[in-house]
Amino acid sequence: MKIMDGKTSPTIEELEKKNAQLENQMKTLELKVQWYEEQFRLAQQKRFGVSSEKTDENQLTLQLFNEAEISSSVLLAEPTMETINYTRKKIGGRAEKLKDLPVETIHYYLSDAEKVCLACNHELHEMSHQTRQELKVVPAQVKVVEHVQHIYSCRHCEKHAITTPIVKAKMPNPVIPKGLASPSAIAFVMTQKFADGLPLYRQEKQLERMGIPLNRQTLSNWMISSTTRWLRPFYDFLHRQLLQEELLHADETSLQVLDEPGKTAQSKSYMWLYRTSSVTKKPMVLFDYRANRSSKNPKDFLKGYEGYLNVDGYAGYESLENVELAGCWAHARRKFDEALKALKSPSSSSTRSTIAKKGLNFCNQLFAIERKIKKLDAKERLKIRQKDSQPVLDAYLAWLHEQKEIIAPQSATGKAITYSLNQWHKLTTFMKDGRIEIDNNRAERSIKPFVIGRKNWLFAVSTSGANSSAIIYSLVETAKENGLNPFFYLQFLFEELPQLDMTADLNLEHLMPWSKELPKDCYIQKKK
Repeated sequence: MKIMDGKTSPTIEELEKKNAQLENQMKTLELKVQWYEEQFRLAQQKRFGVSSEKTDENQLTLQLFNEAEISSSVLLAEPTMETINYTRKKIGGRAEKLKDLPVETIHYYLSDAEKVCLACNHELHEMSHQTRQELKVVPAQVKVVEHVQHIYSCRHCEKHAITTPIVKAKMPNPVIPKGLASPSAIAFVMTQKFADGLPLYRQEKQLERMGIPLNRQTLSNWMISSTTRWLRPFYDFLHRQLLQEELLHADETSLQVLDEPGKTAQSKSYMWLYRTSSVTKKPMVLFDYRANRSSKNPKDFLKGYEGYLNVDGYAGYESLENVELAGCWAHARRKFDEALKALKSPSSSSTRSTIAKKGLNFCNQLFAIERKIKKLDAKERLKIRQKDSQPVLDAYLAWLHEQKEIIAPQSATGKAITYSLNQWHKLTTFMKDGRIEIDNNRAERSIKPFVIGRKNWLFAVSTSGANSSAIIYSLVETAKENGLNPFFYLQFLFEELPQLDMTADLNLEHLMPWSKELPKDCYIQKKK
């Protein structure tokens, strides 16, 4: 520090130090502004833009690498004129669409007085006919079914014996004792809400228009009572079947429960989903309601399970024992897709734009390979993965480490790079078994009906209602996975289960959605 005219002036070293501090502050502020701009553009895109993550190949035409083995590993053949020409997807004709529907035929004839030729007054004869087809919709009809049980006794014993034997005709047990609910009524209410997303208050209005005074509380009681009494043991049987699989998928989403002990109505609860893979012979989709997102939840539900589990990047699955996690390449790809959308001009040649495109292209190469080997058996898939996918993975990992030193970690592109590096041990699990899928889209598709339904009914009132919803969603989605009509399958279960002793350790295999003993009416299409 120098003193001039009684005043102190900073030295060159101090000025340089101050300048360096200001430059660091400016870089930090620039990064913050850049992050806020990315978040704003991404929010705008999510709100107003196209939700599809499909890649525009014209925007991502890049010279990725010079390694010959990488360029030679791309399996897709060069397109010919035949492969790129547009062809309209063939759709079945009207007769094919209507072949399974009952037909009501109405004939229109001339009266005898009208069968007179206007030119010569001679009698007309029928030379041909023409047919017009229409779809006739018959609204849901409700009627009261009276079950009259006839009771018999012996006249002789009434006159001569001390006791009189009484014999009752057999009558099926009801779903809800002393209640109005029939198997078809409960199945209808459940299907309306959990397959079609129609809340109970709308069903109440619908029934009111049909002249049926049933309020939503009664409908809710029907569902909770029948689920607790009959579907819960059935769900537990499905759960035990699920744990015997070797490959599973898992996902979770939030749920609001208004009356949950120890929590406010605004707090989040969670609906967890576990489902079978594409190679199973017993397709199952099970929902599990929990009060939180703790890692204890999948640990409890999957207790005793040993195998592979496809998941997203949530760390809660890491604590599972005897389970190897398989990561989701769709999530890794989505990070780069979002990074591109967050950029001011995704088509520009800026450093961040080029890097995001390269990361996206790596993921696209892996998905291109998977599309080509989709129909092969597991052993063949694994061989091709080792030959073609492994070089892409090796190059991608090396590229990630290089870019990590260049890109700011808080930027959208930096987060995409960090995600792949942090998830690498899970993202490469699919290389161990040809049956493992490269992404967790199967679980995301299965949980989507719940997410869509939640937009309609918004919340669950109580924990018993949330548990009931989890069980019913499980049976509805499992029925759909097995090609069944949820309404007719639920009706069948409510006809059969009350006739069984559910307290006993029953074998319910004959009622399972993949059973060959199910009635033909349960199937969406007639079983071949």
